[in-house]
Amino acid sequence: MSPSHHQVFSTHRRHGLRVVHDGDEVPGSPYPKASLWMRAGARLVDVAVAWGLCVVCGAAGEVVALLFLLLADGMLQGQSVGKRIFGVKVMHLPTQSAARHRDSTLRNAPLALIVLLGMMPPPLGSVAGLAGLVVIGGVEALRVVRDPLGWRLGDTWAQTQVVDGKVVAGATVAARTPVTAARVPGRFLSAARLRRIRHFKKSRRGKPCASR
Repeated sequence: MSPSHHQVFSTHRRHGLRVVHDGDEVPGSPYPKASLWMRAGARLVDVAVAWGLCVVCGAAGEVVALLFLLLADGMLQGQSVGKRIFGVKVMHLPTQSAARHRDSTLRNAPLALIVLLGMMPPPLGSVAGLAGLVVIGGVEALRVVRDPLGWRLGDTWAQTQVVDGKVVAGATVAARTPVTAARVPGRFLSAARLRRIRHFKKSRRGKPCASR
């Protein structure tokens, strides 16, 4: 049967790291799977921080806790408070750079859904939150354990991976490809810059060629 019907994982060594490819659909990763114990400890710390924010912030506490859980992995260059303590980091695989707030929001969306279910009016909120914790939390935990890269559903959406911070110590400041002027449509350039470009082109056309 062709590889399209079975997930084929191939591994080889590159720069001392395990490179994993999942067929043609999952991008390769130069990072090994992070310790599940460190990830679990980091998640517990983040949940504790979110709970503290919920208590301290009063009426807006649930919203603040929800925003924290969504954005936490993009706060400290790919690390939440818990991940900073336990030494793990979220990397954006296509660019091999630290996860940003958008990546954090995508990868934590399934977990934030549990909080949203719990925010429903009582007594429905308690039941829905518990059910979401069992179903969504169980599925995500199972994926983390069974996936070769430790991906859960949120990582698939965001194309991210949780890795050991020591593995990416030399690549934590890798910047994503900036948008250069050549790639920006003319309508996004300032009027003053457009005038300077036109003036430069006209001056180049009118300038006589130097004799050889």
